Amino acid sequence: MSTDAIVLLKEDHKEIRRLFKAFQDAEDGPASARGKIVTQILEALTVHTYLENEVMYPEVRKLVPDVEDDILESYEEHHVADVLCFELFTMDADDERYVAKTTVLIENVLHHVEEEEQEWFPKVREALGRNQLQEIGQRMLDLRPKAPTTPTEPKALKKSRDAVVA
Repeated sequence: MSTDAIVLLKEDHKEIRRLFKAFQDAEDGPASARGKIVTQILEALTVHTYLENEVMYPEVRKLVPDVEDDILESYEEHHVADVLCFELFTMDADDERYVAKTTVLIENVLHHVEEEEQEWFPKVREALGRNQLQEIGQRMLDLRPKAPTTPTEPKALKKSRDAVVA
């Protein structure tokens, strides 16, 4: 398994896309099935955004000044996703706005993923050497077991608070 930070984040993106497709396939099915998939989506997004916010973004911001604006925009996109994740976590799957809110979350995250993968990941790969990306990736792997898995955990709430206060 690669420890390259970009490879790891793209693997997360792939899993998140798979979960989004599963939700869309279950959209007309029972609320309980949608709810189970959304729980998985919330966990995947909570862990992923935590790792990016705690490791990838600060390191890239320091090492690759050319992507400063991209990083700041990504923090804000994470904040929007965090708010939607928190709201979905507190809702029942049969709430009339559950599917709509999940759809908005999916649209926002897909936009964010596209920008990362197409616009600033290539700049980061070009600017940082293989060893630096592997070191960043290893730090993300080391932190993953300690990452929050629900949007209501203190570590997850901290990153939302930081987005407002910072």
